[in-house]
Amino acid sequence: MTHTLDDRLTPELASRAERLLRALGAEPPAPGDLVARTPITGGQLLTLAPHTVAEADAAIARAADAFTRWRTVPAPARAAVVRALADLLRTHKAELGELVTLEAGKITAEALGEVQEMIDICEFAIGLSRQLYGRTMPSERPGHRLMETWHPLGVVGVISAFNFPVAVWAWNTAVALVCGDTVVWKPSATTPLTALACHTLLRRAAAAVDADPEVHQLIQGGAEIGARLVEDERVALVSATGSVRMGRQVAPRVAARFGRCLLELGGNNAAVVTPSADLELAARAIVFAAAGTAGQRCTTLRRLIVHADVVDLLIERVRHAFEQLPVGNPLDEGVLVGPLIDARAHTALDAAIERARNDGGELLCGGERVPVGGPDAYYVRPALVRMPAQTEIVREETFAPLLYVLTYRDLDHAIDLHNAVPQGLSSSIFTTDQREAERFLAADGSDCGIANVNIGTSGAEIGGAFGGEKHTGGGRESGSDSWKTYMRRATNTVNYSAELPLAQGITFA
Repeated sequence: MTHTLDDRLTPELASRAERLLRALGAEPPAPGDLVARTPITGGQLLTLAPHTVAEADAAIARAADAFTRWRTVPAPARAAVVRALADLLRTHKAELGELVTLEAGKITAEALGEVQEMIDICEFAIGLSRQLYGRTMPSERPGHRLMETWHPLGVVGVISAFNFPVAVWAWNTAVALVCGDTVVWKPSATTPLTALACHTLLRRAAAAVDADPEVHQLIQGGAEIGARLVEDERVALVSATGSVRMGRQVAPRVAARFGRCLLELGGNNAAVVTPSADLELAARAIVFAAAGTAGQRCTTLRRLIVHADVVDLLIERVRHAFEQLPVGNPLDEGVLVGPLIDARAHTALDAAIERARNDGGELLCGGERVPVGGPDAYYVRPALVRMPAQTEIVREETFAPLLYVLTYRDLDHAIDLHNAVPQGLSSSIFTTDQREAERFLAADGSDCGIANVNIGTSGAEIGGAFGGEKHTGGGRESGSDSWKTYMRRATNTVNYSAELPLAQGITFA
């Protein structure tokens, strides 16, 4: 009888998942129909009971009721919960990071980096709690003051994806809480255990500072559960991260009830490499941006637009690196590329490579499945495909480590190629020519929400607003003034005179 890694490792990983949950303060869930699997082997970790539609409605009701009290708590006092959460995250960084690896398949360094991102956004939100600034404007009327104030918005519904199972939740939740909102979270059904852990940590943080635990609700399940957040008028803002297809379903339904949307959808990110670029630096950045998280980031580099004079030199560097990357169990030391999330992701990768070949593309390396983890685990070597033109498949996002190479002669043409896709999330240019860099960052340069010089497309920092344009959805979160999305603005006029002049010089007497 032949034994696979799944036979040997899955029971151990299931036991580790239980131990990690307990270490984080959460009891392993009672068995149910929602299956938590690990992409490391494709096997089952635990099962849990999904919430019913009635339970989801009750959670929204609890969040709406808690909002009536939470909005009146001063913002610096609200930040106490976020500060306590940050403290718990520092204490349990290793445990939560390992749980992310088990459920999402991230290598240890990336999983720990995601938890650090949670800590960073907590610190950002704590400072923000004393900076929810309004404006005072001069009034045209004597004895009057004109100003803006910002107030809590309401219940925020968060719908998150598997690839960043904890960080994106924290981006929204830390900011929403200090803004005075309450949160109902519907995580990906692929990563229910990390969601349970985060919910437990937040409840522990609330208890530590005697805050209302009902400010955060967790609802687990499939699309019908997420639909409750989309359709319920008590949910003032729906922050949804996922595919463009999902965004097309969410946005019109929220708009129909005059709710707000914050959408973080697809990315088909490109890097332009000019003749003046430092090719060694560019190659290192390209390899991480294209292969990190097994290509399963919304900011993953998917298109490489290289000047004809340096394309062969750069291709050789990138191909060599792709062929040397250690692919395997993300828990193992030294591994840099872990598994795809599931069979569907692998099927999509194979189909994209086949379509690219049919369009005249040449597969330079990668794309093959690596025999790790058993028949239900999907490990692949990052693929590099040289394309004669930007065909339809290149214009589509394939959520896997697949990098297309295109060639250009003129920078204007490179920028046209760069912008000629539906998505507009992240972008880069590699150059040592300031004019080229400034041209890329100008209004008629990159049309993305994120435009970088001499770094890759992935790896955004907390503090800068994250998000993109076009089919990416237009949302912004995790920095800058994105907090305004979670609040409502009021314009106030105060008359401190004994007269009643009207604006625009109108006389009504």
